[in-house]
Parts: sequence; C-alpha cells; structure tokens
Amino acid sequence: MTASQRTALVTGASRGIGAAIAVGLARRGYDVALNDIARQKDTLSGVAAEIEALGRRAVTVLADVSDRAAVETMAKAAIEAFGHIDVVVNNAGILIAGDVDGLKEEYWDSVMDVNAKGTFLVIQSLLPIMKARRYGRIVNIASIGGKHGAPSQAHYSASKAAVMGFTRVLAQEVGVDGITANCVCPGIILTAMGRVNLDDPEIRKSWQDKTAMRRIGDPEDVVGAVAFFASDDAAFVTGQTLNVDGGIVFS
Repeated sequence: MTASQRTALVTGASRGIGAAIAVGLARRGYDVALNDIARQKDTLSGVAAEIEALGRRAVTVLADVSDRAAVETMAKAAIEAFGHIDVVVNNAGILIAGDVDGLKEEYWDSVMDVNAKGTFLVIQSLLPIMKARRYGRIVNIASIGGKHGAPSQAHYSASKAAVMGFTRVLAQEVGVDGITANCVCPGIILTAMGRVNLDDPEIRKSWQDKTAMRRIGDPEDVVGAVAFFASDDAAFVTGQTLNVDGGIVFS
C-alpha cells in the first residue's frame, strides 16, 4: 500500500496524545480524519490546519464516541471523505478522579461510556469496510492505569482494563479478515488530563522518580508505538499491549 493511499481516523484528536498521533501519522504519509466533541471544534480545526500544512489531507468529524448514532454518522463522513479508513486510533478518553466510597454512579458511567463503550462503538462502525477490503489496523489507547491503577482512579483503571481485554478478543475475531488490533498503554504523560496526576509538585516528582528514565512523558513519546502498530511492519503483530511509560510497568 503506497503512502498516498493511507488513511487514518483518530478520536480525541484535538489536543494532547490524540493531536500528537494525528500529526505524527500525517508526517508518515497518512491522510487523517480528526474526531472530537463539538466544543473542541476550533482546536480540532487547528490540528487539521497543521496536517494540511504538511501536504496531507485532513477532515474533522465531530462526535461523542459514547453515542452510537453520532459515531455512525462520523464513520460515514470519514469514509465519504477518504473512500476508506485503513487505521483507526481510539484515543478519546476522560478521567474524573474520585475514591470508590464516594464515587458518583454518573462518574463511573461517564468514564466507562467514553473509554470502553466508545472504543467498541467506533470499531464496530468501521469493521464492515475493513472486512470488505480485508485490511485494517486498529490501535486502542489504553493506559498503564489499566494494569496497576492508582488511588481515586478505580473507574478509569477498570475502563482501560476493559479496553485491553476487548482488544485481545477482537484480535482473535478479525485476524482472518486481515485486520490487526493492538493496545498502547501510555504512562504519565504531560497532557491536560495527565495533569490530574501532576499538579502537585511532590506528586509530579514522585511519578518522575518512579520511571527508569526519570522523566515525565510528552505526547510525542506515544506516537512511534502507534505508528508501528498502524504500519505494515506490524502486519504479524496482533492482540498485543505495549507500555510507553519510560519504565514504570515491566509487564
């Protein structure tokens, strides 16, 4: 497949890890459909402009990934724009911190709806065209939080563990169709959401000291792992989970 034929859809692409992935894929020759919720429209347009400045095509497709109808409309718009989608990167995610004993049910539901159900809905909307073409690369952004977790993040940890389990089974189901499915698990990354762990200087230093590389990650640190799973270099790699955390989790 030539570079000019490559297309990708990245959810949660207006900022942070999602924006870095979208631009990183564009640098590697992909045209990119950029998704986020409506209130991120202007920021998302800025990412699209950055991609177009690289000489690649970009289209914005607004949708709440937890809403089936919105996701189906988004998928249809992306396919109409590019003709097909080779790669889907499920990056959209939220974190609302709270201890289990006082956690509101609505917070549990919101985190699970976006992080876990949203991943499922986006994939389900794109599987038909991937199966028809007998080609697809699915990269789900989980988290080291789904492996070990942290206090006040039980629901987030549960949602990301769900993404990993879902991906392993998905890989078994769609491999025969020429589709791979893998997970990338970022560690502590300096993003707006990541600052939940980093606002307090002492907490920030403690996380930094936990890494073998003694630093906090940047969004760009995640791009290479995603690009590998999205590429034909990873054609025989599926159902795998890769930590990108500077050396915190070693399993």
